Amino acid sequence: MSDSRPPVPPLLAIPFGILAVSTASLFIRYAQAEAPSLVIAAGRLSIAALVLSPLALTRHRAELNALSRRDWLLALLSGFFLAVHFATWITSLEYTTVASSVVLVSTSPLWVGLLAPLTIREPVSRGVLWGMVLALAGGTIVGLSDSCAFEAFHLSCPPLETFLSGEAFLGDMLALAGALAGAGYLLIGRRLREGMSLVAYVFLVYGVAAVVLVLFMLSAGHSLLGYSPRVYLWLVLLALVPQLLGHSTFNWALRYLTAAYVSITLLGEPIGSAILAYIFLGEVPGALMVFGAILILVGIYVASQSQA
Repeated sequence: MSDSRPPVPPLLAIPFGILAVSTASLFIRYAQAEAPSLVIAAGRLSIAALVLSPLALTRHRAELNALSRRDWLLALLSGFFLAVHFATWITSLEYTTVASSVVLVSTSPLWVGLLAPLTIREPVSRGVLWGMVLALAGGTIVGLSDSCAFEAFHLSCPPLETFLSGEAFLGDMLALAGALAGAGYLLIGRRLREGMSLVAYVFLVYGVAAVVLVLFMLSAGHSLLGYSPRVYLWLVLLALVPQLLGHSTFNWALRYLTAAYVSITLLGEPIGSAILAYIFLGEVPGALMVFGAILILVGIYVASQSQA
């Protein structure tokens, strides 16, 4: 963890970030009624980068000009990972439920925990490790709750072939690819945030991700123009709430907390997303989902004790 004292305790800021990112799947579902997934991803990051540009290019120009070639390369790589994360995850919501998609994309802590000691030489403490186990177990249960039922103390699930067939499996695999890309984004962010201000870092990374996503979008034959005002409202909300408020909170916390812990707290997103999906989309959570959500919260609490 960084030795500098933050203006706000990071452990208090994290719940705010979870609340903000939990709105993403809801806004995406609404926008997907008219717009392709790549358009949504490109619009979200493009608007976020444009909102940041006046501040970044005036107050942080000197910092950006002073970056080393290594820092630029790492920022480009982080932005590319972020673009892949959003392209695969947002597309997955076309094929599977909000709960399954969000849970699978939130397995990033597993990959961060496995890769952090190897890539950024950041050990994972015992408390974070146990928290990771509990949170990932809860996430797995939430994911299974879409297809399995728990009644009269008996768990019944469809055959394995059912899981591996149809559009739901494609959506699940896209979400898992998003988790791997998200892990790369978090690991690089942990290293860069040690020496970069938040605004400079997120402007670079969001900007690179926006360019990559626009290229993905154009190669797929889509355009950012020609949609109803409602779609652009959802894109603006995606950029302002889950991106600038949510993701930026986690990027801010990376300067003070380990990458493994920050990634674990992202597992709180399925809980918020499931609640919002129930309220606005009518996706009713079952007993398994509630039990999994409890495990996730316990895991986040256990991990947080080693970060206090």
